[in-house]
Amino acid sequence: MPVDVRPAKSRFHTELDWLDSWHSFSFGPHHDPYNVGHGLLIVNNDDVVRAGGGFGTHGHRDMEIVTWVLDGELAHRDSTGTDGIIYPGLAQRMSAGSGIRHSEMNASATADVHLVQMWVLPDTDGIEPGYEQRDLNDALRAGGLVVVASGQGHEHAVSIHQRDAVLSAGRLDAGDEVTVPDAPHVHVFVAVGDAALDGTPLGTGDAARLTDAGTPTLTAGDAGTEVLVWATA
Repeated sequence: MPVDVRPAKSRFHTELDWLDSWHSFSFGPHHDPYNVGHGLLIVNNDDVVRAGGGFGTHGHRDMEIVTWVLDGELAHRDSTGTDGIIYPGLAQRMSAGSGIRHSEMNASATADVHLVQMWVLPDTDGIEPGYEQRDLNDALRAGGLVVVASGQGHEHAVSIHQRDAVLSAGRLDAGDEVTVPDAPHVHVFVAVGDAALDGTPLGTGDAARLTDAGTPTLTAGDAGTEVLVWATA
């Protein structure tokens, strides 16, 4: 099926006193052997971390991890020596490589933080762990889809160690139209607002999994939308 629409409520759900997390693919205790990823994208977690909460120090290996904050601020610290705040419009990439440890905590004691964390498989295992971030707010304000993470050398994007994956983001006003990139596997995730993909409506948290589907048009709905689009092998 070239276009497979996955409603928001069909996702796996984890709810704790400090976390409300919706998983597009199998994650942690949630496992479906028929839903382990789309192309090279294997994690798309839509997380709200309550004030004062967060993910304590834990480890990863051989994974390219991109974090995109929608609202609020996230405090990041890792074993490469990075210690900073991720805010909306700041693209952040962490390459786990041969092994990295990090923590992600809500930077506020009073307000929630809403983020999407995405994992793609690297094209080379065992690399030196690394971190990169770039503020892309000016580009996002200009409209359209903006490449925010790329394994193909896109200027101004954070680089990922996967030559066959590109992530774009868009903050679209009502009625704005963008062309979805053509790739063997494309994951269109409506993080906020609403949109239509060649006329098929998508609400907040809905996703469309495209397989050799060409270049459909995404049109922002009346509320506008913030959308994340992965194009991978």
